[in-house]
Amino acid sequence: MHPTPAQPYDGTHDREIESLAEFDEVVSTRGTLAHFRVQAVDLTDRTDVLLAVDTAGAVFLGCPMDPAAATKARTGGALVFPPIPGLSFDPYRAFVYTPDELYASLDEGYESTPDALTYRWFQQTKADGDIFASMLRAIHDDAVSDALDELLAGSPVVGVMGGHAMARGTDAYAGAARLGRELARAGLTVATGGGPGAMEAANLGAYAAPFPDAMLPEALGLLAGAPTFTPSVTDWASAAFEVRTRWPGGGTSVGIPTWFYGHEPPNPFAAHLAKYFSNATREDGLLARCTAGVVFLPGAAGTVQEIFDSATPNYYESRGEPTPMVLVNRAHWTERLPAWPLLRNLAGGRSMEDRIALVDRIEEAPEALKRLGG
Repeated sequence: MHPTPAQPYDGTHDREIESLAEFDEVVSTRGTLAHFRVQAVDLTDRTDVLLAVDTAGAVFLGCPMDPAAATKARTGGALVFPPIPGLSFDPYRAFVYTPDELYASLDEGYESTPDALTYRWFQQTKADGDIFASMLRAIHDDAVSDALDELLAGSPVVGVMGGHAMARGTDAYAGAARLGRELARAGLTVATGGGPGAMEAANLGAYAAPFPDAMLPEALGLLAGAPTFTPSVTDWASAAFEVRTRWPGGGTSVGIPTWFYGHEPPNPFAAHLAKYFSNATREDGLLARCTAGVVFLPGAAGTVQEIFDSATPNYYESRGEPTPMVLVNRAHWTERLPAWPLLRNLAGGRSMEDRIALVDRIEEAPEALKRLGG
């Protein structure tokens, strides 16, 4: 039940208005906007309503509206944060991104897409040290986190972490895709770092989950023609959209990429892309939301960081009961990058000791995750 308009904002999501349909419903049923938060909703056609309705304590975040309506809202006790002109992104956005949104204008080349334009803006403003730009980045990332919390509320989320260098057309990529498919078919929400390589493969597998088994090998064959995002992101992304066009309506999963690694484009197989400017916010948020555990495929520095970003709250139980961690490929994690011996010794004698496992083959990961309680 909503609190009465006279009460101050209580921080709950049911006081947020994130679409024009929600706006109309609130005005119709409540007759007031007092203490509501209206987020990135185009209100240019709702001037009459805004001139008439109570806006005491309301906050309008990036909502286009008639100047007279904005003035009335302010004098009625609202805070009005106007849209920021000239940006390739909306810092007040109410929802996470979709692949279609980030890759709009891909037919003109990747450099014309909002994803590439936003990275270019990020690089320029970061170099300038502009405090206004850093404020916009912070607002954007907080808005994305809010949207991601709403999206994943109540969902059992399993993370699949791994390196961006895993190429399409390889056995490792196909194995990661089958892993994503099996996890999705088990009713879990697959979440990755949202980039290429192992991350894309896991999101592809989740996308393939509703289709007959034969779909995935066919899709893998189509993708193999553009094995990596270098030298052409356009060709790499276009191949993914070709798969999506041929098999529309795939399963949903989440990717959480970052413009901090601007050389890594987001993969189009995650239905929801929560893209951040801050990699630290992105990393912590990704692992904190993996409530059903994390599978770590072979990777390099980024994946090693993710292992111990996950291990630390498990060690201190700062997020409650430790969540399962499954490392895949014994040789990689004991010889090439020996993270497993350190993780095992760190876990010794603590409750997280029964929540970690090392398996040799990717096919063993789902059962290990289940065994550990994920």
